Amino acid sequence: MNTRVTTEPMRRAGGLARLGRWLDQPQVLAWLMLGPAVLYVVAFVGFPFVLAIALSLSDATIGDPSIDKFVGLANYIAVMQSDAFILALRNSLLVTAGVIALLLVVATLASELLVHTFRGKRLFQMVFILPWAMPVSLAAIVWLWLLDSTFSPIDWILVQLHVLGPGGLFGPYRHAYYLGSEWLGLISVIVVDVWRMAPLATIIVLAGRMSIPEERFEQARIDGAGVFRILFRITLPALKPMLIVAILFAALLVIGEMGLVDLLTRGGPGHSTQVLPLWAYLKGIRGGSLAQGAAVALFLLPFLLIASVLALRAAYRAQEA
Repeated sequence: MNTRVTTEPMRRAGGLARLGRWLDQPQVLAWLMLGPAVLYVVAFVGFPFVLAIALSLSDATIGDPSIDKFVGLANYIAVMQSDAFILALRNSLLVTAGVIALLLVVATLASELLVHTFRGKRLFQMVFILPWAMPVSLAAIVWLWLLDSTFSPIDWILVQLHVLGPGGLFGPYRHAYYLGSEWLGLISVIVVDVWRMAPLATIIVLAGRMSIPEERFEQARIDGAGVFRILFRITLPALKPMLIVAILFAALLVIGEMGLVDLLTRGGPGHSTQVLPLWAYLKGIRGGSLAQGAAVALFLLPFLLIASVLALRAAYRAQEA
């Protein structure tokens, strides 16, 4: 009896030791660390993604959400033949391209500023990060006031500068009606998107800028290189991997953005500022056609997947070079 009592703790200790050695194996530890992330992706990304594909291949509606009737690519063909879909696709591509182009300039200039020490830098950093921390709804309210067709302070400034108003550069009108016309509405969406995403893009680019040895810049200045030569010969080539990552993040966020457009222009006037995510929501939820809404939402997925793979490969090659 005493022998059994004595050996039982030893057996438990031996079992715990074997379990510890098994858990210490790199393969087991790797799966234990990745397990929560994998479960999260499967639960919150994988399942909705599979459900969206199933919906797009069915005739599901709000009244009958069952996905048991297979219709093939009929929903994709139907939405592609819609003029509103073509316009939304064009606007999504234009807004994404415009945001990326402006973000590259803003993020590069801001990172060049923030890498140096100057008076009031902490205050500038705090103010600069606010757009990214601000909720979309609050940001939209701010910009709805700034771009208001009657009380816009931007219009007042332009009138004082004789850009708008009688004798102004753009005619006698005192208001530009930013959110009430097609191209000004798209430009407004681009500007607000850049304003919101500039902090994130700047942080990404700034991380790459701070990794460049300062000796390279000092040597270039000693050799007589100016600001622009340093920028295009040293800074931008070294920042290429981070710029690609910033482009990828911005493209994925902008192409899936619907809240800002819905709050600012509601896709109008007409469908002139409509974008694909908002059109998918209007078609699938408000319009009741879950199947066609899912088809619209999934339309850009293959192109985004290919673009993401190519961008990441280009960033990896640039980093290895």
